[in-house]
Amino acid sequence: MNRSIARNVALIAALSSLPLVALAQDPSETGRALLEQSCATCHAIGKTGDSPRPGAPPFRGLGRSYDLDGFARQLQTGVVSGHPDMPEVKFKEEDARAAAVYLRSIQE
Repeated sequence: MNRSIARNVALIAALSSLPLVALAQDPSETGRALLEQSCATCHAIGKTGDSPRPGAPPFRGLGRSYDLDGFARQLQTGVVSGHPDMPEVKFKEEDARAAAVYLRSIQE
């Protein structure tokens, strides 16, 4: 295999091992990717649509219940729900800010 092809294969392998969120540039895109990875199996994370899990609130309405700036801080310390099936969610500071940016962009 020539060096150029080997280098490209190595680059593709390295990029594919990065989390999806590391590939996003825009904070809103990063936030969406984080929420997609962490929350979308139960919650609707877009501007429209139903949550896949009945009873899981769509994120487009979170601004009615939470101060989204404060929610970013909660994401850093760890969000724990009273619901037994919801895992603790904890993001790094930059990721929490990106999630809040995205959440602000989808609020009703």
